[in-house]
Amino acid sequence: MVGNYDLLEKIAEGGMGTVYKARHQGTGHLAAIKIVPAHLTKNTVLLKRFEQEYIAAKTLDHANIVRALDFGQEGGSPYLVMEYVDGESLGQRLEREHHVPEGEAIRIIAQVAQGLYRAHKKGLVHRDVKPDNVLLTSTGQVKLADLGLVKEIDTDLNLTRTGRGLGTPHFMAPEQFRNAKNADIRCDIYSLAATLYQMVTGELPFKSCGPLDAWMKKIHNELTPPRHLMPSLSERVDWAIRRAMNPDPNFRPASCREFVEDLTGHSTRKITPIPGGEIRGELWYLVYKDEEEVVHTVKGTTSGIRRSLKEGLLGDAVNVRACRSKGGPFELLRTHPEFRDLAMETVPTGSAKSKTLPEVTTPLPPENSELLSELVFQKATAAPPLPKRAAELPPAPIALSSEPAPPAAPEWARWLVLALVALASALASYFLLPRF
Repeated sequence: MVGNYDLLEKIAEGGMGTVYKARHQGTGHLAAIKIVPAHLTKNTVLLKRFEQEYIAAKTLDHANIVRALDFGQEGGSPYLVMEYVDGESLGQRLEREHHVPEGEAIRIIAQVAQGLYRAHKKGLVHRDVKPDNVLLTSTGQVKLADLGLVKEIDTDLNLTRTGRGLGTPHFMAPEQFRNAKNADIRCDIYSLAATLYQMVTGELPFKSCGPLDAWMKKIHNELTPPRHLMPSLSERVDWAIRRAMNPDPNFRPASCREFVEDLTGHSTRKITPIPGGEIRGELWYLVYKDEEEVVHTVKGTTSGIRRSLKEGLLGDAVNVRACRSKGGPFELLRTHPEFRDLAMETVPTGSAKSKTLPEVTTPLPPENSELLSELVFQKATAAPPLPKRAAELPPAPIALSSEPAPPAAPEWARWLVLALVALASALASYFLLPRF
């Protein structure tokens, strides 16, 4: 017995203690109790982390995070009472099934992202996202567990030593190897993407590597692209994983919601039409410049625009701006999840051999997708002002054409024509004009 709970059976055992399934004596409710073993009770750093896990979990009241119920001591050993999750860990499922189908994998990761997003909004970083810390309930709900390594973004509880990277090597961001104190939101996003990597490929990222070798491969971006291991994986998910596992944190998604947008190609923003601005289904309005710096406004559907971008009909996608309403504001394509993968590039992998794979796409979730219900932008980012010439375009946009414009004549041909005209004029003057 621990506190008011009867211990029923051991569930798991780890470095921070042993977890038991328990029942409350008064209410009969099931719970999970983590108990620090007696030989670790003199480790003040570990005890502080244990208490921190309780404080963090109690602060984060979210459906996708395991709730903390109580904290106390029994016989000199601290214990933590947590919500009991009837199911298994993602790690256990991967051991049994090796990989998870793409659609289900995205559903699971989206729920973990929702829990992480709430933690990040509270100023907390998990620092140990991995399959073993993702719990799958029997009803299909997903919960993030083990907040013992959580770090406050604005405060340092001094629970780590400089040069030590707490976490699990295969899932840790490379900068976390050097110093766990510097871990931020983008470290969690890296670990989330590494978890998805194993889910869709059935293999650990940087497998068969020790911690040092894994770190070296990470900083040199020697990651085998997911589609090379699982050719049926969609191009979008392959790109989203590689972007989120970029060795440079500045090139990763800035938030969990942006990572989910990368995976689905679906915006989490609430689309609010401006007065006089009409928004119709999948219709987009684009502003771009051609090779002669002439500004054009066109319109088309998501699929039509993506096809035109891939065929190069709109020039460099980096400079194209888009909006759902023809009245603007127009933003760069990288701000729109529907086109971000075509307007941004990931760092090329260092060791993976190049090979051509068939294009595989994933259908977009519906507008009212429950997976994204909580990941909603508070406010759209304002776009830089449009060029003056674009603002002077007529209000009625032309339809997007799938046929390229005819190529311009080469420069040397123009000069040749001018020379021939000049020669013809000289000859005509010589023979036709009277001579004195």
